[in-house]
Amino acid sequence: MGSVRVRNNGTLFFDFRFQGMRCREYTLLNDSPANRKKMEKVLSKIEGEISLGGFAYERYFPDSTLLDRLKGKAQDSSQKQVPAVTAAIQATVDAPASTAPLFKAFALEWFDEKIIQWKRSYRSTIGYTLNSYLIPTFGEIAVDCITKGDVLKFRSSLAKVQNGTKEGLSPDRINHIMTPFRMILDEAADRYDFSTPFIRIKQLKVRKTEIDPFDIDEVNFIIANVRADFKNYYSVRFFTGLRTGEIDGLMWQYVDFEKKVIMVRETIVEGLVETTKTPESVRDVVMTTVVYQALKAQYAVTGASGGYVFSNSNGQVLDHRNVTKRIWYTTLKRLGLKKRRPYQTRHTTATLWLASGENPEWVARMLGHANTRMLFTVYSRYVPNLTRNDGSAFERLLAVLVKHFRSLIPDTERRGSFPVHPQVV
Repeated sequence: MGSVRVRNNGTLFFDFRFQGMRCREYTLLNDSPANRKKMEKVLSKIEGEISLGGFAYERYFPDSTLLDRLKGKAQDSSQKQVPAVTAAIQATVDAPASTAPLFKAFALEWFDEKIIQWKRSYRSTIGYTLNSYLIPTFGEIAVDCITKGDVLKFRSSLAKVQNGTKEGLSPDRINHIMTPFRMILDEAADRYDFSTPFIRIKQLKVRKTEIDPFDIDEVNFIIANVRADFKNYYSVRFFTGLRTGEIDGLMWQYVDFEKKVIMVRETIVEGLVETTKTPESVRDVVMTTVVYQALKAQYAVTGASGGYVFSNSNGQVLDHRNVTKRIWYTTLKRLGLKKRRPYQTRHTTATLWLASGENPEWVARMLGHANTRMLFTVYSRYVPNLTRNDGSAFERLLAVLVKHFRSLIPDTERRGSFPVHPQVV
């Protein structure tokens, strides 16, 4: 990737590669933020044209001493001179100041236009990203003056942000910050007719999510020893695969004992009722015997209120952070079990269902997944019958087929282990 650099005399020059050759093109522009921004815009156009195969060197640098070399002719290096600013570059430098708005103004306008499409929790996340990262960095820069170099430098800086005891945000967190940044600049580029600096900038690679489900003995151990008023809660969590917000937001109106289903229709996010995470998350989860009995027992405790199935002493929604800290982690530590996030209860449900031989499509539907892809990519290594690759399943099928065909052929016509057609003796 090319760059705009400064000479010892304080003037700027382009430094990029074209046709396998390093090209330096000098200007008479003094080093200043404004001149750098304008030259970086020119450089961005040059690199775009190079990548598309439509770059005409002489159009940008008609007086360049490199033209002959690019045409295959020798050029005496002693004849090099510093050219004046070319017409193409001077047009950019002398162009009127940008009429595009500052990033802060446009970002806030974009946020107001989009807010109607988002859930309350997502609005909060985007608002935090704007106020904490994007506006403090780019707020006073015109949207069409933000370059690809600016974007990459900003992303690199996020990897150095102090994050508690760690240095740098995770690749996943950085991607979540860069996504609204990309959306804002893409929209601005479309409205104000400039090239978005996000061209060919890919998301950072994120490590595959590691899951660490409990086995059935650990599940029973936890349920038997957890605080008495949370036995029903964890019995339902471990054997339905409900997300934290789904079980904490579950109300009695969505529990059908007659049909033995839990109707997932809402979720709790930061103490407020929201729609489900995805359209597929709206589903009816079948109650197993364990879940049915746990909910019946819980009905005797909170059923009369008709409100939340699991609630605090005031009948209000549980504070999931408080439950995690005071009940979940405390129980694991007391039982000598490895510390794992409460979300592992959902992973546990998935692996137990699959290991028991349930249809993957049914499992995906119970978990609220759009398809079975996640089951086979995330959970397969925990399920022997999904990962077996020793040919034993096909061997058993052959044995059944051989036995079936042998039963159809008289003993006098059998040869060896396989049936033989009468004409083949």
